[in-house]
Amino acid sequence: MNFLIYAIGFLAQGFFSARILVQWLMSERAHRVLSPTLFWVLSIIGSYLLCVYGFLRHDFAIVLGQFISYYVYLWNLKAKGVWCPLHGVWKVVLLLTPVVVMLYVAGDAGRFAADFFHNDKVPMWLLVYGSAGQVIFTLRFLYQYYVSRRTGHSELPAGFWLLSLFGSLLIVSYAIVRLDPVLIVGQSFGLVAYTRNLMIGWKTRPSRR
Repeated sequence: MNFLIYAIGFLAQGFFSARILVQWLMSERAHRVLSPTLFWVLSIIGSYLLCVYGFLRHDFAIVLGQFISYYVYLWNLKAKGVWCPLHGVWKVVLLLTPVVVMLYVAGDAGRFAADFFHNDKVPMWLLVYGSAGQVIFTLRFLYQYYVSRRTGHSELPAGFWLLSLFGSLLIVSYAIVRLDPVLIVGQSFGLVAYTRNLMIGWKTRPSRR
């Protein structure tokens, strides 16, 4: 059973890595920063799987971390014209799954808080530092949503990549202190893509004036 649970978790991370790779390659080919439909499709699949993983692990933190960005992904799918053609049943499942999972794992919120704030292996300063990186990393999608709503279409603005880069740097440095190879490897690939998107955006900036 544990093998299946971890397989779901790693599969979710695979979709998240694939979305960055797809977006990066398509932007390189177009010589401008793109917000491709496939990026959001892969995002919602990865997020859905991670919600399931958090449910099976009874991990409140994982589900909470996905809760906000999950619905931003759905909004972008709607902006891309993918949401409306979906069958009503799929819409209900996609909309309600995180809520149901959140309500379920919230039953363990007390134990989660105890483990989180009284972890002898992680000092409080390091806990706050790592959490700040995760918060910034998640807020990038709220920023993306805000900018996209203002412009009326889905896009990945420069601020999104700046928040991604800063949050990822915090997470990587936290992972180095914690000697966590999974976080280090997972975030290191993103650092390259985030930096490259900023470079592409900067080069094409004059053409948009």
